[in-house]
Amino acid sequence: MAELFQTPLTAWHHAAGAKMAPFAGWDMPIQYAGIIAEHQHTRSAASIFDICHMGEFLLKGAGAQQALSKVVTHNLATLATGKCRYGFLLNEQGGIQDDLIVYCLGEDEYMLVVNGACTDSDFSWIKQNLPAEIMLEDISKSTAKIDLQGPKSIEALESTLGKSFRSLGYFNFETVDIDGEKMIVSRTGYTGELGYEFYLPASKALLLWKKLLENEHVKPAGLGARDTLRLEVGLPLYGQDLDEKHTPSEAGYGMMLKSEADYIGKGADKEIREQLVALTIPGRRSARHHDPVTLPDGQEVGIVTSGSFAPSVGCAVALAYIKKEVAEQTSFLIKGARTSLEATRADLPFYKEGTARTKLQG
Repeated sequence: MAELFQTPLTAWHHAAGAKMAPFAGWDMPIQYAGIIAEHQHTRSAASIFDICHMGEFLLKGAGAQQALSKVVTHNLATLATGKCRYGFLLNEQGGIQDDLIVYCLGEDEYMLVVNGACTDSDFSWIKQNLPAEIMLEDISKSTAKIDLQGPKSIEALESTLGKSFRSLGYFNFETVDIDGEKMIVSRTGYTGELGYEFYLPASKALLLWKKLLENEHVKPAGLGARDTLRLEVGLPLYGQDLDEKHTPSEAGYGMMLKSEADYIGKGADKEIREQLVALTIPGRRSARHHDPVTLPDGQEVGIVTSGSFAPSVGCAVALAYIKKEVAEQTSFLIKGARTSLEATRADLPFYKEGTARTKLQG
């Protein structure tokens, strides 16, 4: 078994008694006080998450916007400096190789944030599809990523850094100083709550982590709560809800494909054979990844990609790819290992009280 990668915070997690487990090749904290407790604290106050396993690339050079526009689905022509945008890296068949956020750092200068398990393959794919004169650098090892999420994250952020961030809009970012180094503060997240993501030198990660924990509203949370939080608001996980066999349109993101550039996979990314459908399940028993989905008459029509009990909703929820021709049906059965679960088609997000887009006053 290959040795697991460690983040700059791994030793802290072990010392704090976190339950650790392998994730995307990294030794990562799954929980501290418990998944439900951490989930509920994030919904009501603020939590910090170690997300240092993610990959970051710098891309710049004359013509970088045009060159990158041929590799990703993002509409970079309308992405201004200080803003970031979610989108996809596709293969020739329109399948999703990864989902990623692109940050516009300046004219023809970008930072790409990719999933940890895809860092090497993404870098290779992007590099081979860029002109030689465009500089692409993998800065993942020298970059730390910490997420602060929850309705009280603004108070924690401002008390930690000693300045106002009230004017920072959703999917906007700014660069600040931390102990003499540069740090990006991005109003983004993966929980459905008001929150911020920090990109900073790995050497400063523990300093920021400890400073944030000095705030009375802030507690650490693991990847277990991060998963239930993101599922409640219908955010997809690459490798489960997104993969190379499905297009962005099948995953429900067809409306985001606005770029006029001739990017890899364009056209094929509109194909829909299956649709990612939201399902609610009465009670606490949840569906599991790869559980078959049938119609009430037993006809198999799909497969579960994500499933969990949703603490803020009060029942179990799931995402599943369902054949296009029956995706609008309202009633399904999920064939679990021990029993069948009745499931009803729902609208996303499951949890509708999230604060992510809150307009801050002051």
